[in-house]
Amino acid sequence: MSNLPTDPRTDVPPAEPPNPAVGILPDEFLLSVRARRPEALIRLLLGLVMTGLTLLLAGTAPGTTSGLDADLAQGAGSAPHLLVDVARRATLLALVMVPVAFVARRFIRREARQVTAAAAAAVLAYPACAAFGLWAADIGDPLVACVFAFTAAARLTLRPRWRGPAAAVLVLHALVVLAAGDTAALGLVQTLLIGWTIGHGTAYAVAPHTHRPTGRHLFASLRQVGLAPARAYRQSPGTPLREERRRYLVHQEDSRPDLDVVVLDSHARASGFLRQAWQRIRVRTAPRGRGLQSIRTLLEHEALLSYAGQAAGVRTRRLLATAELGPDAALAVYEHLAGRRLDELADAELTDQLLSGIWVQVNLLHRREIAHRVLVPESVLVDSRGRVHLVDLERGEVAAGDLLLRIDIAQLLTTTALRTGPRRAVAAAIAALGPDRIGAAVPLLQPLALSRDTRAALKRHREQLRPADGSPAPAPVPELLTRIREEILRARPQADAEPLRLERLRTRTLVTVLGAAAAGYVLLLQLSAGSGNPFTVIDQAQPGWVALAALASAASYLAATMGFTGFVPERLKFGRAGLAQLAGSFVNLVSPSGLGGAALNVRFLQRAGIPAPQALSSVGVTQAIGLVLHTLLVVVFGALASTDHASPLPSSTVLTTCLLSAAVLAGTATAVPVVRRWLAARLRPLLAGVLPRLLDLLQNPAKLAMGVAGQLLISLASVACLYCCTRAFGLHPGFAAVAVANLVGVAVGSAIPTPGGVGGVEAALPLALERTAGIAENAAIAPVLLFRLLTFWLPVLPGWLAFLWLQRRKAI
Repeated sequence: MSNLPTDPRTDVPPAEPPNPAVGILPDEFLLSVRARRPEALIRLLLGLVMTGLTLLLAGTAPGTTSGLDADLAQGAGSAPHLLVDVARRATLLALVMVPVAFVARRFIRREARQVTAAAAAAVLAYPACAAFGLWAADIGDPLVACVFAFTAAARLTLRPRWRGPAAAVLVLHALVVLAAGDTAALGLVQTLLIGWTIGHGTAYAVAPHTHRPTGRHLFASLRQVGLAPARAYRQSPGTPLREERRRYLVHQEDSRPDLDVVVLDSHARASGFLRQAWQRIRVRTAPRGRGLQSIRTLLEHEALLSYAGQAAGVRTRRLLATAELGPDAALAVYEHLAGRRLDELADAELTDQLLSGIWVQVNLLHRREIAHRVLVPESVLVDSRGRVHLVDLERGEVAAGDLLLRIDIAQLLTTTALRTGPRRAVAAAIAALGPDRIGAAVPLLQPLALSRDTRAALKRHREQLRPADGSPAPAPVPELLTRIREEILRARPQADAEPLRLERLRTRTLVTVLGAAAAGYVLLLQLSAGSGNPFTVIDQAQPGWVALAALASAASYLAATMGFTGFVPERLKFGRAGLAQLAGSFVNLVSPSGLGGAALNVRFLQRAGIPAPQALSSVGVTQAIGLVLHTLLVVVFGALASTDHASPLPSSTVLTTCLLSAAVLAGTATAVPVVRRWLAARLRPLLAGVLPRLLDLLQNPAKLAMGVAGQLLISLASVACLYCCTRAFGLHPGFAAVAVANLVGVAVGSAIPTPGGVGGVEAALPLALERTAGIAENAAIAPVLLFRLLTFWLPVLPGWLAFLWLQRRKAI
């Protein structure tokens, strides 16, 4: 038996040192030499995108860029040549002196290793500019790219002493070379982007040196917060979940209780960044990424979860202190909790009482709306008395929604079923939480809702059920998740068993979007074979009309907000409702046209406190009124266009005859009992929800008028945008004819079940413009491309930002 003092909280002796031979020495480094920074990767990707956009601009709009250069040259001609030459040489010298002075200071302070990545970036930037110059002849001075790459890789923008001089010198030199006419404006931008991209790419690849605290620094930080460390030992991470964090067992002087010390550093912050980022994009319940959060933010979150767990009455490690450990690390100090993890217990020790104890602790968390997020075996600790403690709360979330709490239940059901079997696991859960709460977790018993470790454990469990010799099993054994569902449904038959969709973006959806976009634009390229590349033709657009078209596209979101809020009797925040309409442009990128935006609006109303039936009815009213008004606009503009002798549309008499014939046919069809029953079966659910909502709206005529006006303006703004796009290319069609082409072409193209109607709208609109406005298909392609760029592709980025903002505010 150990003679070490007992822990006053658990009455068990503290853990024996793992091995005295591996104790932390005073001069032993605690962190790795280098650590990659996720923000450098983000900036690298942003630099590549911006460089590609500048190349596209140079190739598709040479007239615009040459005009800008001509204006700059004309303005620079009035400046004295001697003054410009002196300023150019002075700023060039200053530009070189900034990195030289920084390197010299690092050498004086014996920190030369910290500039290796920056020096490598500066060296790589020069050949990169030379290679880029073979492709783009207007490239700027490579020396500017070298200095900018050095600045980015050395992170001078984060050093107050160097940030101001570096920015001032770069800006002054850029203005001087532009005034001297040494380089084109776009070439200078490309040079800076090359430096930016090379700098951050090198910083991410080389992983610059970090400040490396030692064991002496660890002890000093612990003493500063009132503790008395004597010895420290590394703790084995044990699992991938714990590999992201460095853990130490610290013995104190004078028989004080032992400590568990967790060190947070840049390596832990960057671990799994790409995987986490993809999960955040793909799965709407993925844990929040840690890669772009500062060390202080991570430390504050860990402290918040620890204190919230203790306030909820959960047995967990008690946080004693937090402290900084140099500029790139921090530490969280906990009381040492002696015990064994759930995966270290024998099967005989997993009693029903122990399982019940686990669920009691989870229930305490959930009563305070705290989600654990990683209820895996390593997160459950059992002390010598058999009491359950929940650890690793730092991954959790406070003020968690119902969905995250249900995922916790599904996760713990799977974790316990892997050890005890589905029957015992479900019985213990129902006994602790009741059948209703356990039944609500059935739709989330799916691999995507579970942690990566649990998915791996399920895979191993499945492989263990297969015969060792590889022969087929005598009888197929259901998957473990299926057996858990069956056990729950046996106790709660009315529980919803339909799996809940957690994927925000499926891989096949992304492939569909890209494939449909490629198909649509390849089709346009084939149609425009006689008139050249349409992307080159767009460069000939008149800027004034393009600006008006962009204004009309932006106005459509204001109109959409009016149309949306006008058909909701409850009061909504107009600004947030507008952001929801803008976010719909991003959602529609990965869903069939209009469906994603409608679903987003329903979710927005639900988060605003409106019950689901009323939210669905409001969106249904909006779409129904929009359809009616859209049809009326087609009739009105069709009648107006038919009076124009230049339009190929038939006369108003012919159109009236066609409409009356269609009305007679519809009336005759509804007289047939089979057709009438078919229509009634499909319209009754819609009318049952829409009519009561319309009656509520009739009590507020002002809101109803705003909704109708907004729906009308949506269509009119789209028509105005297409009309301005045609005028931008010197075409002079009638407004009414363009309106008919827009209203019909967009509706027909959007009927194709591709995200955003990609491909269908691009193919339908040129044909509609030819039939209604008399514009040849080849001539109509460029206006259609510009129209789609302004109304579909450009709003995606602001829509994505609006989507993220609304998510952070829990508005969707």
